[in-house]
Amino acid sequence: MARKYSKKASKKVERAMRERKRGKLRSGRSGRKVTSRKQAIAIGLSESRREGAKVPKKSSNGRKKRGRKKSTGRRKRTGRKKSAGRKRRSSR
Repeated sequence: MARKYSKKASKKVERAMRERKRGKLRSGRSGRKVTSRKQAIAIGLSESRREGAKVPKKSSNGRKKRGRKKSTGRRKRTGRKKSAGRKRRSSR
């Protein structure tokens, strides 16, 4: 049986995981530090995909398109909500 992922892809993922462990791995657009193991793997695979390594296509189940929720016509209240706590007793 043939390999699903090439050696190049596994090296990229390995490098991304090592960087994440050391706290050096950053996400692409925002530049935030990556702490998630899954995200580190995804970064490694996408980099190897970009370089033309043998990597299966992205699965569509993890990234389904969602439509916006329709508003019910009611707006959210602005400002602070009054507390329904007990009244304080004034000191003599």
